[in-house]
Amino acid sequence: MIDFVDGTAFNHEQGNRSRKLFAAVVLAALDDAIADDKKYGNGPEQIARWARSRDGREVLSCAGIDPNERVVAGLMEFVSKGVRTSVALSREESERRQAQEQAEAA
Repeated sequence: MIDFVDGTAFNHEQGNRSRKLFAAVVLAALDDAIADDKKYGNGPEQIARWARSRDGREVLSCAGIDPNERVVAGLMEFVSKGVRTSVALSREESERRQAQEQAEAA
């Protein structure tokens, strides 16, 4: 019984690590699309083409993201904003956006 619990915990941990790895691939694809958008102006179309492709759908699924049209639209919107993923995920950017939203609400 203990071996079963240890094996299940190990498999669960492996699954979490795998999802994180594929999530990093999605973030890299977003950064590439943002760079394309700044350079060529076609970033949202690039990320949409990738997300709708067979490989893109597979990566999104492995990252734990349902590859539907709503997700594709969200990825396109994120790329069109032009904020790199490392900046968008930082605490400073989050606090800045929250302060901006509070100022607009007041």
